[in-house]
Amino acid sequence: MSGSNSRGTCVLKFLNCLTTEHDLRLVVVAAVVCIAGCFTTFRLYSRMQGARGHVRAAWLLLTGLVAGSSVWATHFIAMVAFTPGLKTGYSPSGTLLSLMIAAVFMAAGFAVASAQRSTTNDLTGGVLLGLGVAAMHYTGMSAFVTQGQLVWEHATVGLSAILGIGGSAAALVLAGAARTIKRQMLGGGVLCLGIVSLHFVGMSAITIVPDGAIVVPDQLLSGGILTLAVGSITGMIILGGLGAVAIESQTSRSALERIRRLANAAYEGLVVVQAGQINDANAAFCELAGAPLDELVGRPLMGAMLTFDDDGAVARDGMRREGKLQPVNGGRQIPIEVFSRLMDDGARIETSGLTVLAVRDLRERRAAEEKIRYLAEHDGLTGLPNRNSLQARLAAAVERVEASGESLSVICIDLDHFKEANDQHGHLTGDSLLVETARRLQSVVHAPSFAARLGGDEFIVVQIAGGDQPTAAAELSGRLIDLLAAPVVHDGQELAMGASLGVSLYPDDGRTAEALMANADMALYRAKESGRGVYRFFKREMDDTIRERRNLARDLRQGIIDEELVVHYQPLARATDGEVCGFEALVRWNHPTRGMISPLEFIPVAEENGLIGPLGDWVLRRACADAASWEKPLRIAVNLSPIQLHNPALPTLVHEVLITTGLSPARLELEITESALFKDYQRALDNLRRLKALGVRIAMDDFGTGFSSLSTLQSFPFDKIKIDKSFVENIHRHDRATVIVRAVLGLGRSLEIPVVAEGVETQEQILFLRGENCTELQGYAIGRPAPVDAIGAWTVASAVAVEAIVPSERPQPVEAKRSA
Repeated sequence: MSGSNSRGTCVLKFLNCLTTEHDLRLVVVAAVVCIAGCFTTFRLYSRMQGARGHVRAAWLLLTGLVAGSSVWATHFIAMVAFTPGLKTGYSPSGTLLSLMIAAVFMAAGFAVASAQRSTTNDLTGGVLLGLGVAAMHYTGMSAFVTQGQLVWEHATVGLSAILGIGGSAAALVLAGAARTIKRQMLGGGVLCLGIVSLHFVGMSAITIVPDGAIVVPDQLLSGGILTLAVGSITGMIILGGLGAVAIESQTSRSALERIRRLANAAYEGLVVVQAGQINDANAAFCELAGAPLDELVGRPLMGAMLTFDDDGAVARDGMRREGKLQPVNGGRQIPIEVFSRLMDDGARIETSGLTVLAVRDLRERRAAEEKIRYLAEHDGLTGLPNRNSLQARLAAAVERVEASGESLSVICIDLDHFKEANDQHGHLTGDSLLVETARRLQSVVHAPSFAARLGGDEFIVVQIAGGDQPTAAAELSGRLIDLLAAPVVHDGQELAMGASLGVSLYPDDGRTAEALMANADMALYRAKESGRGVYRFFKREMDDTIRERRNLARDLRQGIIDEELVVHYQPLARATDGEVCGFEALVRWNHPTRGMISPLEFIPVAEENGLIGPLGDWVLRRACADAASWEKPLRIAVNLSPIQLHNPALPTLVHEVLITTGLSPARLELEITESALFKDYQRALDNLRRLKALGVRIAMDDFGTGFSSLSTLQSFPFDKIKIDKSFVENIHRHDRATVIVRAVLGLGRSLEIPVVAEGVETQEQILFLRGENCTELQGYAIGRPAPVDAIGAWTVASAVAVEAIVPSERPQPVEAKRSA
């Protein structure tokens, strides 16, 4: 009961103090000053938290000064409003001391609260603020002088301190970082309430006992002077604080606008995230998100719009992460790359820290990577898997059929007549044929089977099927033969197509991708030998034959480097007197272990393996060098391969060889065949004209075996025609052959082109050719091919005419005259 009476007495004293002992007008003024000061304080407090270093210290000093002066002004204006009915005054020293105490405590409290964002720091800072308000209040009361004794009620004093401390702590906790006006007003209001409560509850704890013996000195500050001084000082400080906030706000807005313009100019999306929600973003991010900024602010970003591929990874400052961004409009997810920059020390993306994310759109990069991956695995012309991709896919197919029990066949395809079409009609036509071939293959080969391009005009089909394996492979091969045999129309011209196929079966013909492809290639070679346009299955006996040819090709490649090749020279004689007038260079191969190898064996190998070009160049150099060393200036004839004839560098090569060897251009004859000429007619004629310009003689070899000899003679002025030996050897054996030889000789006389008869073996043939005015003779009846050191009798300056003699016995079968 006594406690209830005590609380009631305290409340009555507080109300009596507030209503009867105070000037309510000044009380309102004090409250207004307190509210304005507290609001300004929290405005400054928000600026202080975002600053660092000296700027932060300046904001802290201004915050403490504004807060302390506001509390001090509230106290002394309210003291001036206090009317005890006695003469009063205020000690200047105590008044100023109370102001200093308020400013120091306020600065200390806000410094502690802003040191780290936590409830503990807010409470600690609030306690310091409350202690500062209490210390200022009671220090200021010590400066109060009146004609009486001040009697304090200690319980009420303690209650006032508790109210001040509690209000200050609650203000900091509720205001938080005070980044918004709402938070600033809430913190300022609660702090003001705590200050006012401390003051008036503390005033209600005073009882003044009048004492006439106490004299109030005249030099003390009067109420009016104190009000003017306090109001002026506090007003200037508060206005200064507000001015600083306004200037800083304007500066920040200008800087923010510049930063926003710069951010909007960035290619990457920039988004500011706080507590997992979007706080701000640039134009690039808004475009990615598919919504304007006002719709994005406040939306949850993490886990909603933005998901990371590595959900378990802990975000770090500057960390790169990849993920997906879901646009607001519900479109397809966008692959992105995110770089994070943490704005608050120690903050993490998943927490409430302020974070800037740089969001990079990866769609173009992913598309480019996919294109690069596609180009790395596919042929650029046909779109089929390339050689590298074929190896991997075939190996995977082998593993599949091992597990599933399905059958696997490898079909190697080579286009027939592709090189002829490519040479005659150009590379664009060749490309068109390859593209059409790929299209046809894809039309009949379906997953899990697939087609691929090895390169050039070679393709591979890998068949995965069930049922009888040889039957399935034969059926598919037959379909492919028929499909690829249909002609192709290109630029209004019908082009013939065809293909040869080689087939290997798993596991009979190989258990690895490499073995299956190698054996399918051997079967393809067998198909080509069988006349093309057919398919052949691999057989074990093929292995030895193909291996032998490949070993021969390898040895030939090394033999050209090691100069194992030798040139034999067969003489050409004038038909009138039998005098040797020149030689034809014929290549031989002196293999280190196999001995002398006939051109019939190694020339086809050279043509198949791309060695005919280097081989022909070597023969040309060797023959010219040997001929230049002869005393007698006899002519030397060298055969040109089709590859040499169509090489744009041929005239340059011949010129260089003539200069190097010192051979006169008039002594060099280059022999070509009609079949070589018509592979690329225009290019061949261009090369021949350039060679003629050098002074080199051009001869048509094997005349009569082509299909347009007369038009060829009309197109180019050849220096010599050589009748093919197949006609010469049948003179007087077959009437048609004899007529043909007589007609060619007559054509040569009419065109004034010398004619050479090849393959002359008998005296009867010599007499016939001499009677028909043939210009030159070549054959065993004149002389067999021999190395350079065996023909000295003809090449020295004192050599005489050689009489053509009928051999005592019929010569051995004529060697095939094949050169490069």
